[in-house]
Amino acid sequence: MRVFLLALAAFLSACTLTLYPEGLSVTYRVDFGGAILRFEPDRGRGATYFVGEEVRFFLTLDRPGWVSLVVQDPDGYTYELDRFHLSRGTHVLPPGPYRYTLTPPRGLHRVRAVYTQSPPSSRVRLEGRYTDWDARLRLYVEASGARAYDVAETYFYVR
Repeated sequence: MRVFLLALAAFLSACTLTLYPEGLSVTYRVDFGGAILRFEPDRGRGATYFVGEEVRFFLTLDRPGWVSLVVQDPDGYTYELDRFHLSRGTHVLPPGPYRYTLTPPRGLHRVRAVYTQSPPSSRVRLEGRYTDWDARLRLYVEASGARAYDVAETYFYVR
């Protein structure tokens, strides 16, 4: 019995129970993990690229939704690179013939994939220098009104 309870506790620790009040009743949803299963540059996390080269990203989602790519460059400037509505599965970003060609500044570039189940708000943009990137990201997600969201971060270097 003790082994069963330990296994049940381990299983439940990996999930999230979310309650939504709706009128006089309460609905719930159990999430067993984030929507983003994989997010990394095409050469792998922490890879080095040179100015003028192109970078692409591999992104795997376990459900459809909206994804915004947000970059923080070595100078601390943060900007929204792109946003997409994507289906469940693995994607190469940007899709199709589009490319992200790297320009200065050189150094560490942090990139976050921000998943929301509803479209991001056009009223809130991620652009500027922030002392608290996480707080600004929370405002961005809240403005979308999404019940479910996920954030994954990766990084690479530009030389």
